[in-house]
Amino acid sequence: MQKNLPDKEKLQKIAEHIKPFIHRTPMLTSTSLNSLAGCELYFKCENFQKTGSFKIRGAMNAVFELGRNAIANGIITHSSGNFAAALAYAASRIGTKATIVMPENVTPSKRDAVLGYGAEIVYSGNVPLDREQKCDEVIASTGAVFVHPSNNINVISGHSSCAIELISDAESLDAVFAPVGGGGLLSGIAIGFKHFSHSTKIFAGEPLNADDAYRSIRSGKIVPQTHPDTIADGLRTSLGDVTFPIIKDHVSEIIRVSEEEIIDAMKLIWERLKIVAEPSGAVAFAALLKNSSLFNNKKIGIIISGGNVNVSALPF
Repeated sequence: MQKNLPDKEKLQKIAEHIKPFIHRTPMLTSTSLNSLAGCELYFKCENFQKTGSFKIRGAMNAVFELGRNAIANGIITHSSGNFAAALAYAASRIGTKATIVMPENVTPSKRDAVLGYGAEIVYSGNVPLDREQKCDEVIASTGAVFVHPSNNINVISGHSSCAIELISDAESLDAVFAPVGGGGLLSGIAIGFKHFSHSTKIFAGEPLNADDAYRSIRSGKIVPQTHPDTIADGLRTSLGDVTFPIIKDHVSEIIRVSEEEIIDAMKLIWERLKIVAEPSGAVAFAALLKNSSLFNNKKIGIIISGGNVNVSALPF
């Protein structure tokens, strides 16, 4: 059992503290998608969040928890895009410098967002280990404070505010689906529901071509991501020593989905909900669709985690 997790009162205080700096994102429903899936679906639209994804929730809380004195030399992270933009935005709000280590193959729209928030980008190779090594080099030379994109309890606690909002908007959910990459969002959703809607079961969607979380839970230990090959670029990272035990203890199942299933789910979101979702943001819905017969007539929450997509290179 994971120890030292924030309690219900702490999570509520965090949600209130970051509220002025984030959007309370809408929840959407669709009669046609309900008919297709055979259950009541409630889509939590984090693609409408500031910086285009859920990540600002955790980034803002992490910066607040560090305090101004601790980050006098700036803050730094490594990210393929969404957390990069979130931390860059958070730094701009409190007046400190952000340095972001990004892979050379970063999605252009995500790169441009980071630059737009005034952060400095340092490029690395395209596998997670490359980013981590480059990040260590920059920290050694600048003294910047590192904020991990997912394996950080303050980041995770900030993401729990998403669960609190969804529980308020869609009471008595039987289950909720979230995507998993590094596990920060999934962990935050899990502990949020643990405290505020304990009976709701938590499920994760993960790309088959980047299934380290699935393999980690199956083996009982962290299996590092090596060469992920998925359109869901936000889910190419590995679980860490903070996220792994939370997911192991509080998530019912991780469901793997193919690239074709991710694209089909993404297309449905665009066509039926009339909103922009990035591939990573469609993975939770893809996982539900793959197993919809198990949830007949149930109330299901779906986290659309982000909407930062290169519209000139859509997969459909």
